[in-house]
Amino acid sequence: MDAPAMPAPLCLVNNKDGVLSLDPTALAELQKVAQPLVVVAIAGPYRTGKSFLMNRLAQKHTGFLLGPTVQAQTKGIWMWCLPHPRRPGVTLVLLDTEGLGDPSKGDSHNDAWIFTLALLLSSTLVYNSMGTIDQKALEHLEYPAGIRADDLGNVVLLSGAGLVTRLSELIRVRDGDTDSNGSTETEDEAEDTEFIRFFPGFVWVVRDFTLELRVGERPISEDEYLEQALQLKHGHGRKVQIYNGTRQCLRNYFPTRKCFVLPPPLGTEEHGRLEELPETALAPRFLQQAAKFCDYVLGSTWPKVLPDGGALTGRALCMLLHSYVEAINSGRLPCLEGAAAAMMANENAAAVTAALEAYARGMRGLPLPTEPAQLSAWHGEHLREALAVFQHHSFRDRDQEYQRRLMEQICTEYSRLQEENEAASQRHCRALLAELARQLDTELARGTYAQPGGYHAYEAERQQLLEAYWDAEGKGPKAEEVLDEFLVGRRAEAEAVLKADNALSEAEKQLE
Repeated sequence: MDAPAMPAPLCLVNNKDGVLSLDPTALAELQKVAQPLVVVAIAGPYRTGKSFLMNRLAQKHTGFLLGPTVQAQTKGIWMWCLPHPRRPGVTLVLLDTEGLGDPSKGDSHNDAWIFTLALLLSSTLVYNSMGTIDQKALEHLEYPAGIRADDLGNVVLLSGAGLVTRLSELIRVRDGDTDSNGSTETEDEAEDTEFIRFFPGFVWVVRDFTLELRVGERPISEDEYLEQALQLKHGHGRKVQIYNGTRQCLRNYFPTRKCFVLPPPLGTEEHGRLEELPETALAPRFLQQAAKFCDYVLGSTWPKVLPDGGALTGRALCMLLHSYVEAINSGRLPCLEGAAAAMMANENAAAVTAALEAYARGMRGLPLPTEPAQLSAWHGEHLREALAVFQHHSFRDRDQEYQRRLMEQICTEYSRLQEENEAASQRHCRALLAELARQLDTELARGTYAQPGGYHAYEAERQQLLEAYWDAEGKGPKAEEVLDEFLVGRRAEAEAVLKADNALSEAEKQLE
C-alpha cells in the first residue's frame, strides 16, 4: 500500500544565520514513510526555475514556491513526499534546495553544505542552470569561499576553492585513524572510485537554451553536448588545471550523466509566472522537453540505498540527515560509512532498549511468587512480544548482533526474575506456615497436649496444618523446601510432646 501524499512541501533543513537545523514537523512526516525512497534533489544558481521542475516531477501545477522577482523563494532544503507515479510501494521524495550564489545571503560558504546535503541524500541530483554549458556555467559550481578539512578533520574556510573540486574535502568515506602524533590518517585514501558508490546519478538541465545542437554540420544529442562541454584540455599549466578541475570532478564523481536543454517557456514579459499560466500558454517545445526530463528522472531513478545495499526508508533518511547536519554544525566532515554505521548502531541499540522495556513491562504483570511453569509460560509470551518490538524498531541487524545482545539481556533478566520468584516463595511459604501453626502454638502454650493421648491430638492438629498448607495456592518453587525446613524445626517439639505423652500414659497405667 502506498504511503499517503503530503499535501504540500515542508521545509526540511533550515539555513538561518549560517547554521543548519532540521524542522521537527518535516522529520515527523518523513519518519512515517516505511517504504523505499526514490530521492530526487535539485540544485543550481538562484532564480533559475528549479522549483518549477520539481513541481512537474510531482505532477502538480503548484507546490514548491515560485516567484516572479529576483528574490530567491527557497531557503534551506524543502521536501515533498508523494507516492511514486511509476513504482508501486515506493515513495518519491523531492528536495528543492535554495539557490546557490544568492547575493542576499552575504556569506555563501553555506552553499557548499546545502549542495553537499542534496548530493548525499539523493538518488538523482539535478543541476539546473541557464543559457549554455560553457566556462561561465561551470564557474557557477565554483565559489569565492569554499570549505575543506584540516589535518584533524575540522572544517575551515578556504579562499578560492571550487565546490565540486573540493567534494573530496567536504566528505569522508570512512572515519580516520589517529596516529601517535595526533594526526588523522584514513586507512585507505578516499579515491574518486569510492565516492561513486555513494554519489547519485547526475542530470544537468540547461534552461532558456537557444543554440542549435550541432557541431559543424553534424547534429548532436543533448548528452553529447554535455560530454563535449566536459572535455579536458591537454597540458599541465595552472590555467589548464583550473579549466579541467570541475570538469574532471564531474566526470569522476558522476559516471552516470544526462543532459536536457529546455528552450524559453514563453515571452520575456511573462517569464517567472509559470505557475499562474495554463499549459496552452507555454511553448510546446518547452513542455515537450520538460516532459522528456520528467519521464527520464521518474523512469530511471532507483531507490536510494545504504552502503550495504539496503533500501533507505524515511526513518533511515532522518537518521542520516541528523548525522550529517550534526557533523556540519560541529565543524566536522560528514562521514558516509560512519554515518550509516552510527545510524544502524544507534537505531538497533534503541530497539534493544525498547524490546527490553516491553519484556520487563509484561513480566511485571505476573504476581510473585508463582509456579515455575507459569513463570516460564509468561517468559515465553513476553519474549515473543519483545522480539516483535525489536524487529519493528531495529534497522538492518544483518548479522543479528543486536538480537543476540537482546537475548542475552533477556536471559539475564529472566534469571533474576527466577531468583526473585524463589525469594518471594520462601518469604510467602514461611509466613503461611507461621499463620497456619498459630493454633498449634496456642495449644502448646496452654499445655493442651500435656496429658495422656496428647501426642495423638498434636499429630492430628499438625496434619490439618499440612493439608491446609498444600491446599494453599501460589506458594511458588520453594514450597517443599520451606516445609521441610519447618518440619525439621518442629522435630524437637514433636519428640517432646511424644515423650511427655508416653511418660504420662505409663504413670496412668501404674495408678490403675
